[in-house]
Amino acid sequence: MAENNTPLQKATFAGGCFWCMVKPFDEMPGIEDVVSGYMGGTLENPTYEEIVAKQDKHREVVQITFNPDIFPYKKLLDIYWPQIDPTDAGGQFYDRGHIYKTAIFYHNEEQKKLAEASKKELEESGKFSKPIVTDILPASEFYPAEEHHQKYYKKHPGHYNAYYKGSGRKDFKEKNWTVEKDDKKLRETLTDMQYKVTQKNGTEPAFNNEYWNNEREGIYVDIVSGEPLFSSKDQYDAGCGWPSFTKPIHVSRIKEKKDLSHFMIRTEVRSQEGDSHLGHVFNDGPGPDGLRYCINSAALRFIPKEDLEKEGYGEYKQLFE
Repeated sequence: MAENNTPLQKATFAGGCFWCMVKPFDEMPGIEDVVSGYMGGTLENPTYEEIVAKQDKHREVVQITFNPDIFPYKKLLDIYWPQIDPTDAGGQFYDRGHIYKTAIFYHNEEQKKLAEASKKELEESGKFSKPIVTDILPASEFYPAEEHHQKYYKKHPGHYNAYYKGSGRKDFKEKNWTVEKDDKKLRETLTDMQYKVTQKNGTEPAFNNEYWNNEREGIYVDIVSGEPLFSSKDQYDAGCGWPSFTKPIHVSRIKEKKDLSHFMIRTEVRSQEGDSHLGHVFNDGPGPDGLRYCINSAALRFIPKEDLEKEGYGEYKQLFE
């Protein structure tokens, strides 16, 4: 039971290797837990080896315990689709076979209705030329996977990142699920500085930008895509003249690239969906991870905590409670 007495619900998604399906949902507002496991077969308390050896119909899944008042099921679906290739009927990326086939396992009729509507919306969007083959199935018994599979991205970050890239998932996601940009529209809607920073990897002047000394409470979203990136709770004065943060709201919203420009070796930070240049991350921060995300104000839009609900980011109110 959640703190506001709203019953917690379960959501279950199959998206290929469950190592890669935990991180996008983990530690989001209103999400209590994300567990890797198996669903859809006949074996009881199976191991991965048993499922493969006996060709059982279990699939690798993640089961999410969430508070629907804070993080609605529709938003879970919005996170789910961009993690997968919904046109692949034989598995996902490098991983082949039934155990890696995609599916939405619904736990009630409302979830079924929403899942079918979201699948239809994707089909009608024209994003993919091939049919959308992700199954929508009733949830059955869930069996947690072996302990070494749980939160794999945290336990073995090096191997996880190599697998995420090497399996083909990372490149597919960046090619097919990044927000499609209309350069003409961006030039019309962004200021010259916003366009220079986000689209041309520019840098705004230090101490002469909108948020370098902001003291209001709220979150910062990508000026292009609107995806939530940073919280004022993690902002501090690094003395550099740009907004600085000890961490992003969700690590899955950020991607890093090696930057060799200006005769330096730096780590560039970009937004995951919008692919906007944000700034750089350095290893001289005060937080537990020792990181400093030095971000251009021009890449961000600030949403005060009192406006989160009306702006569509109501789940983030709990950051300030």
